[in-house]
Order: sequence, then structure tokens, then C-alpha cells
Amino acid sequence: MSQNTFDIVYELRQRQHEFSPVEARIAAAILADVDAAAQYGVSELAERAEVSAAAISRFAKALGCDHVRELRARLASASAVGKRFLEQQNAPPVSALYAQICDDIQESLRHNIANLKEQVVQELAEALCQSRMIHIFGLGGCSTVFAQELQSRLVRFGRPVSACSDALMMKIIAATLGPEDLVVVLSVSGITPEIVSAVDIARTYGARVGSVTQAGTALAERSDWLLPIQIEETDFVFKPSASRYAMMLAIDVLSTTTALNDANANHEHLRRIKLALDRHRGGDSRLPLGD
Repeated sequence: MSQNTFDIVYELRQRQHEFSPVEARIAAAILADVDAAAQYGVSELAERAEVSAAAISRFAKALGCDHVRELRARLASASAVGKRFLEQQNAPPVSALYAQICDDIQESLRHNIANLKEQVVQELAEALCQSRMIHIFGLGGCSTVFAQELQSRLVRFGRPVSACSDALMMKIIAATLGPEDLVVVLSVSGITPEIVSAVDIARTYGARVGSVTQAGTALAERSDWLLPIQIEETDFVFKPSASRYAMMLAIDVLSTTTALNDANANHEHLRRIKLALDRHRGGDSRLPLGD
């Protein structure tokens, strides 16, 4: 098993019933604080586990490590995910949890609306109106969902737009683009290799790039227009990420600005859509479009 795929925390937890009493003490000492264990020397880990230094070396080999240094390296890799994913968490009372979810959403919206610059939003909206073809790239998690959402919003204004969430197809699309085309990329992290490489290809052939992502990332640096989102994750890992609302806010602001760039024509587009949907499904005048 390669270093990249070996999950030492999983191994320690799954094999606890197989360990000898000495090995179980070592495993327990490591799991008590994986980050700290990665920094311990042999003597310190042995002291905390109340075993001999030789037992630590034998334990490392039992886990498939050539030596204790490799064990520490694997622990360091495992601890990089952060303590909130390593330590057991107790859920707050339901009423408090609901209030916290709502507060986190509101806080995310407040912080992120302040980061959106009117001039950048307007310039990207104008590019959306002028482009021969708009390709929206989003890969994984909420980025895939919101790529489809942005496509749905823009197609209502008669824009030629397509959403893509397949890494290989992104490269294929990117290789066909030119200066009259626009790529809008949605990425919470801004560092996903497949996204960055597809953008590099698109830029090679002159396509312009707008992005909704974190400032200072590889994707942000490759973008002609950046709508920055600020990520503020809590330690409670079971709650969905509030970053979804930051991205949704950027999409709403961008698509509304795009609509207002040609308000009369887009008002007519929306009227036609509403008429077609009402004839198909019925419903009152306040039903949302496309729902």
C-alpha cells in the first residue's frame, strides 16, 4: 500500500481487537492525540504508552512501517486533516444547533457581501452578455450543484451556456475555446488540480476566465475576474459548510447584474418562460420560475 493511500488512523482503530496489550496501549496513546504523537520521539511515545522503546519500534513494523520515522511521517500526514476530524464530537442540544446553523449562514452572507466589488461583478456580467459561449466548470460537492444552478439562471436570459462537472470533459472543452469564449469556474478551495489544469488550457487558447473562489489561490491567480468567497468553518464537522451560501450569494449577485444589463429583453425572456410553465403545470403568479 502506498504512502498516499495508507490511512494509519483507520488501521489503528480497526485493528484494536488484534493488538496485544502492549500494542493496544501504544495505539491508545497515539489516538489520544495524533498530532502530538507525530511529534513525539521514541522515548516520549514509549513513556506516554508506558512501554519500552523497543516496543515502539516493533509496533511501527507491525503496522507496515520500515522504522519509527515512517510511523511519525504517516501520523503527521493523518493529522493534517485537523483535530476536528480526529476527535469525537458531542452534538449540542437540537434547539442550539438549529440556531447555530442559522447564525453561521447569516455571518457567512454578511462577510461575503462585503467582499464583492461592484465593478468586478459588472465587468463579469458584461462578459457574460458578450461571450460567444459560456462554459461553467464546477467539480465535486457544492461546486457541481452550483454550476448547474448558474447555468439555469443564465439560460433564462437567452445566454448560450453549458455546465460541466467532468474533469476530462473540462479539458476537452477548454482545448476548443477561443478569445470570444468565457469560462466561469466555481471552486470553494481554488486548488483542485483538475480545475486548475483545465483553466490553464482554456487560457492558452485565449479564453477569458471568471471565478468564484477564495482569493490568493491558484484559480484566483488565473482569473480575469474574481468574485472572492471567504470560508469560515466551525469545529462541528457534522454541520454542512456555510461556504455554500457564500457561493450562492455570488451567483445571485452575478446573475441579477447580468439580467439588468439588458433589462427589457430579459424581462421578455422571463415572461415567456412563466407563460410556458403556467400553461404546462398551472399554479399562481408567485410560483418561482423553473421550480
